[in-house]
Amino acid sequence: MTSSDVEIHSANHVAVIGAGPGGLAAAAWLSRNGFEPIVFEAAKKLGGQWNAGQSMSGTWPGMRTNTSRVLSCFSDLDHAPGTSVYPTQAEILIYLERYAAATGVAPRIRTSTPVERLERHPKGGWLVTSRVNGALQAERFERVVVATGRQTRPHLPKVEGLAGFAGSGGVRHSMDYRGAADYHGLSVLVTGCSISALEIASELAVGDAAKVSVANRRQRYVLHKLLSGVPTDHRAFTRFAALAGPVTPPEMLSAGLKDFVVGTSGSPEQFGAPRPHDNIFVAGLTQSQNYLPLVAEGRITPRPWIERVEGRTVRFTDGTSQEVDAIIMGTGYELSLPFLGRDIAEALELDGVHATLADHTFHPDLEGLAFIGLYDQVGPMLPVLELQARWLSYVWSGRIAAPSRAELHERLAASRAARKGPPQVLMHDMAVLFARLAGAEPDPRRWPELKRALMFGPLSPASFRLEGPDRRADAPARTEAAAAAFGAITSNDMTPDEAARWAMVEQVVLAPVGEAA
Repeated sequence: MTSSDVEIHSANHVAVIGAGPGGLAAAAWLSRNGFEPIVFEAAKKLGGQWNAGQSMSGTWPGMRTNTSRVLSCFSDLDHAPGTSVYPTQAEILIYLERYAAATGVAPRIRTSTPVERLERHPKGGWLVTSRVNGALQAERFERVVVATGRQTRPHLPKVEGLAGFAGSGGVRHSMDYRGAADYHGLSVLVTGCSISALEIASELAVGDAAKVSVANRRQRYVLHKLLSGVPTDHRAFTRFAALAGPVTPPEMLSAGLKDFVVGTSGSPEQFGAPRPHDNIFVAGLTQSQNYLPLVAEGRITPRPWIERVEGRTVRFTDGTSQEVDAIIMGTGYELSLPFLGRDIAEALELDGVHATLADHTFHPDLEGLAFIGLYDQVGPMLPVLELQARWLSYVWSGRIAAPSRAELHERLAASRAARKGPPQVLMHDMAVLFARLAGAEPDPRRWPELKRALMFGPLSPASFRLEGPDRRADAPARTEAAAAAFGAITSNDMTPDEAARWAMVEQVVLAPVGEAA
């Protein structure tokens, strides 16, 4: 391919790779801020992971979100009336299609156009090589957003004998699970303790599987999806948690989180599962409404990790064994960006888990290239993806100042240091980070009538439209409605405990910030 074969785009055009939630949000906010995005999507339709019909989706028909409808949307568009508390895969896909249409992004999407290569162009900018109807097409852009997500390559741990498993149902990763009907009458072993592993095991246990077992390396604490009728994400991911976390000793954070989980959902050993580590940060946290009750009922049998597989026999690390017909590996995903040029991948220091980026978005040596949604986040994704997309669009359009090169290097060093710790990040920390960068984080002191909702209610998308660029007149009412949903916060009167926690945050966190401003 010669230079004359390369289509040169204007500075206003931005290539967005991926038409999942992150790519759609990026395209919508870039459009709003004067750019003309061109969205490259490998599948035949948009949706990313929520398009169950495409080969790289880890969702399945009938699957439900683990985040509530209030926190599974963007700030400009609520879910349609009648949407489930925890929407189905089909409902989320329909929502994303509505969002693409409402924001004008839909006509900008090139479906069935996988990006084969992203590399530097010798004359500056970025060369995007895609495949269209079997032929390669090269285009030069000054700016590119990579929004392909991190759940595209299944992680399969090494297990002796697994390749020779002789069960009739075979071995597959949870990414390839397509429903309980495939396991009618079979004895199934599910591995892992992630949300997807426990949800699959629960679906099989109430379906027609003959026997269901779950093997994992360590037992995590398990939060129910509904706590006294309120979705867990409304109580677990709050502004208070984000503000108080950095000034709270780690041992107090661990004890407080454990008390919250055990006090609302019980501890696994109470249901007949193994007892997790006393430190909840060591044990880990997962979510499932039905898993522990099904263990208590004897419909799911917990097992330790697999030592080896011999034909249909699975031998576990405690010396016990079991014959099974099928194995489903719910063992997560690796970060994979195979289309990146070598120098880009080396700059990001990709290792299958981490990408070294300043604030998860920029790299000082990759000007004009940005990344959306590559972090391993616990909690609702859509509000965070939108905030990251807003910040990106504000920086590139000049609406807010871009980080200096020195700032980018400082934040890059922080990203590199964070690689030594747990890979997962929490939704409330990410939401507040990007909201502050975008100038959209509301100060609860300016909203006395919403103070309780802002501090102890859900981090609803509408709450990030109260202040800063693109604030909305209806944001106060929508923020209040989100906090009151499911009967959670129907009064602005704080409880004594909430008042004490608010006083601490106001004195220790907010006051210094206000004085500095």
